[in-house]
Amino acid sequence: MGMSERRQLINFTYRLLGSLTDAEDVVQETYARWYAMSAAEQQAIERPGAWLTTVAGRICLNLLGSARARRETYVGDWIPEPLPEPAESITDPADRITLDESVTMAFLVVLEAMTPAERVAFVLHDVFRYPFGEVAEIVGRTPAACRQLASSARRRVRTAQAPAAPSTEQAGIVRRFRTAWEAKDIDALIGLLDPDATATADGGGRAVTHLEPIVGGERIARAYAEIARLAGDRTTFQERTVNGRPGLVAWQDGAIATVFAFEIAGERIRRIWAVRNPEKLRPWRD
Repeated sequence: MGMSERRQLINFTYRLLGSLTDAEDVVQETYARWYAMSAAEQQAIERPGAWLTTVAGRICLNLLGSARARRETYVGDWIPEPLPEPAESITDPADRITLDESVTMAFLVVLEAMTPAERVAFVLHDVFRYPFGEVAEIVGRTPAACRQLASSARRRVRTAQAPAAPSTEQAGIVRRFRTAWEAKDIDALIGLLDPDATATADGGGRAVTHLEPIVGGERIARAYAEIARLAGDRTTFQERTVNGRPGLVAWQDGAIATVFAFEIAGERIRRIWAVRNPEKLRPWRD
């Protein structure tokens, strides 16, 4: 059992669950099941890596089913757990998540809208290139059914995703947004936001935030200018990579209070996700 296998499992389970904490728990449980077997049972498994993926995939499938029920009682909107860029000081490369297209906040939010079976089939096949025969074993459906699941998931992704601007352009737009926000310049903020933009926040009942999404560029600009006014000098902003894309982090009284992820289409911000639930900011504080 090598480090690369553990890293692959963390990458796989985070994309399935949208939570690094839950992903780590699933990987731990998967290895616990492996080590609970006798040496003879372990040796009888031809491809341990495939066995681990199958077990982790099935645990995730069960978790996703129960998560849907839990989310119904969640206070406000549930946003996936944001990921920082791996620090150079990180001691265990096995815990690093590869930050690519399949881990952007916009992508994870689309995955959230899928059924558990769709999500698992799509991530296994389209992201990790598993053949449908193996996907079927994990999902517990026929290969043909899994092909249909992945296909419907693919359509959801195509419908929801805007063509992304190059990363340097996105960083420039996020920087201008930060400057306008700090200046409480409503007109400049309106100019940077798509007229149909949406801002969603996740406090999970543990941090003060707006419970309903704010819809419309002008409404978001006014709401965010008011947030800046109320925050006063206690809040400072920092440009950071969030799930592989340019984002912002708000510091309050020396601690990270909010992580902002953006979806930028053309030269306008189309979506803002503000994560304030302290439980979801653990990777940013370690």
